[in-house]
Amino acid sequence: AALMDLVLGKLPDDEDGEEQAEGASEDAPQRIKVAVAGRPNVGKSTLINALIGEDRVIAFDMPGTTRDAIKVDFEVDGQPFRLIDTAGLRKKGKVFEAIEKFSVIKTLQAIEQSNVVILVLDAVDGISTHDAHIAGFALESGRALVVAINKWDGVDSYKRKLVDNDLETKFHFLKWARFIHISALKRNGLNHLMKAVRDAHAASFAKLSTPKLTRAMMAAVEQQQPARSGRLRPKLRYAHQGGMNPPVIVIHGNSLQAVSDSYKRYLEGVFRDTFDLAGTPLRVEFRTNKNPYADGEDKR
Repeated sequence: AALMDLVLGKLPDDEDGEEQAEGASEDAPQRIKVAVAGRPNVGKSTLINALIGEDRVIAFDMPGTTRDAIKVDFEVDGQPFRLIDTAGLRKKGKVFEAIEKFSVIKTLQAIEQSNVVILVLDAVDGISTHDAHIAGFALESGRALVVAINKWDGVDSYKRKLVDNDLETKFHFLKWARFIHISALKRNGLNHLMKAVRDAHAASFAKLSTPKLTRAMMAAVEQQQPARSGRLRPKLRYAHQGGMNPPVIVIHGNSLQAVSDSYKRYLEGVFRDTFDLAGTPLRVEFRTNKNPYADGEDKR
């Protein structure tokens, strides 16, 4: 415990002040902060070195040789990025257990400080539940996400099918995310990867007008009305944007507490398709009138 307290005590203060200042000017492109996360030895540092074109992050053969989160600034086609590598140790023993906890904390901090998370997977080793846990934390944090399946050139067609099937099973909650096959060592697929990062960032910070949101919602209701709950049928009246990073869409109406989870997912899908919100979580919230019979609600 004492060693853990010592390690945590060495954590630097967050650099949010500096990073927020970078995005303060609307004239300049906003620096996209990207957390590169994943299990040890999946190729996170190799990916960063490939993206920036030089060996800025030291990585050896042993899993988890990069202990701290290392921030690297660079540009692609005039778009500024900040990459954060979040490698960690996986060793036995009290000292290494403390360092591992420290690494996990740094990973969670990096994800929370980022705009987009690149989750790096290892096609050779396969998909693990730990991979899904990292993705789940990114989802809970509301961060845009791109999944990079690394070492794709190192597996045959049979293994590729197994990996893709495993992704569908373990990552069923990430149907909105982009999955990009890459080889960080050979620098294959990196252009597709960074385009997916830019698209995910744009979706996460998309500005959605109230008239367009309401029209999309009304078209969805016309196509499929929400199911009745007892005597009352939910009445959706208008929608507006309630936040960004991730996008939040607030729907107002009557008896909206009765909207089913399946209908909420239906609306999420409509909004995603209408406004091209791939790569980012999307939150739909309902605000209902206090009087369930207000505004001539449909009770038929």
